[in-house]
Amino acid sequence: MFDAPRDDAAPARDGQDFALLTGMGDTKNLVSREAVAKIKDIADNEIAMLCTFTRDRAMEARPMGTQRIASDGTVWFFSRKDSAVNQQILANPAVQLIYMVSGKSEYLSLDGTASISHDQAKIDELWNGLAKAWFPEGKDDPDLTLITVTLLGGHYWDTKNGKMISLAKLAIAAVTGKPREHGIEGALKV
Repeated sequence: MFDAPRDDAAPARDGQDFALLTGMGDTKNLVSREAVAKIKDIADNEIAMLCTFTRDRAMEARPMGTQRIASDGTVWFFSRKDSAVNQQILANPAVQLIYMVSGKSEYLSLDGTASISHDQAKIDELWNGLAKAWFPEGKDDPDLTLITVTLLGGHYWDTKNGKMISLAKLAIAAVTGKPREHGIEGALKV
C-alpha cells in the first residue's frame, strides 16, 4: 500500500479498531487472483468514495459509480474533463477507494494509482444508459474522460452473513452470553 499524505500523529489504519467495533476477528489475507475476486465480489457496479489528495495534503472524497473492475484489478470510472477530481489526480495520482455495501455488511478500502484518459474504445466498451444522466451528449461527449485506477492493495471486512443475520447473531450472543460467529477480514495484495 502506498504512503498517503497524513499527519504523523494520525493512528495507523490496520483494521483493529473496526474489528473491536464489529466483533470481527478471523483473518484471511488474499493475494493476486483471490484478492481481485474478493474486490469484484464486494465492489463491482457499486458506488465508491473516490478519495484524492489536494496540494495541501487534505483528502477529498466524492461518490463515483464503478463502471467495471477487470480481472487484473483495474477499476474504471467516468469523469468530467475539467472536474476537480481530474485536476487532483493529475497533480497527485495516489488515490483511495472506499466501498460500503450496507445491505451485505461488506466493507473495502483500496489504495491505488489513478490516471486520466480519453480512450474512446474503452469508453464505448464501458458506456451504459445511466451515464447519460451525467453526459447528455452520450459516449461521444467531449467532456467525458475515464479515470483508470491501478490497484496496489487494501483491506476488506466481510460479515459472511449480511447485516440482518449478523445483527440477529449479535443479539443472541448478548442474551446467551455465548460468543457469536465472527466475520472475516484481511489484507488484499493485487
